Amino acid sequence: MEIDTIHDRALILSSQKGDKQAFGLIVKRYMQRAYFVALGFVGVHEDAMDLSQEAFVRSFKAIKRFDPEKKFFTWFYQILRNCCYNFLRDQKKNVYAFSEISGRQLLELRDEESNHPDSLFEKRELAECIWRTIQELPENEKEIILLREFQEMSYREIADLLEIPMGTVMSRLYTARKKMAHQFKNKL
Repeated sequence: MEIDTIHDRALILSSQKGDKQAFGLIVKRYMQRAYFVALGFVGVHEDAMDLSQEAFVRSFKAIKRFDPEKKFFTWFYQILRNCCYNFLRDQKKNVYAFSEISGRQLLELRDEESNHPDSLFEKRELAECIWRTIQELPENEKEIILLREFQEMSYREIADLLEIPMGTVMSRLYTARKKMAHQFKNKL
């Protein structure tokens, strides 16, 4: 077992006995990652904050049913994903909301270049174009792109998280990148 998994296991066992402080440490460990996953789904800062918090509340209520031998984030991700899908369904949106801020935030996770005004303007324009292109993908391909490119997860981690074969991950990622390249080319 990995050190993080062993540490998570101890915190989860304490949480299952009602220790809110132990669960607070789990939240602290995963809150940023949860926020950026939610942001990738919904595209709006405030909604991502609310949804990640809601997912933690739901996971705390269900923690007694969690198998501490499993990875916490894999289980938590399913809860967060369902919260996001429910939110989008309730908003009667088939396309995620676009936010200049969220598009920039997602790209800035990957690239910490200079703060020169020309560079910032170009980054902003590129971020908006990439974000729009991602939003046009089918949901299963969009999810793969967000997990691979912005969460920097491995194929194996994505396969485990989504409970699909690794070949499916690679296939969806290939198809999504190909579609994005075509769409991006047409926008420039």
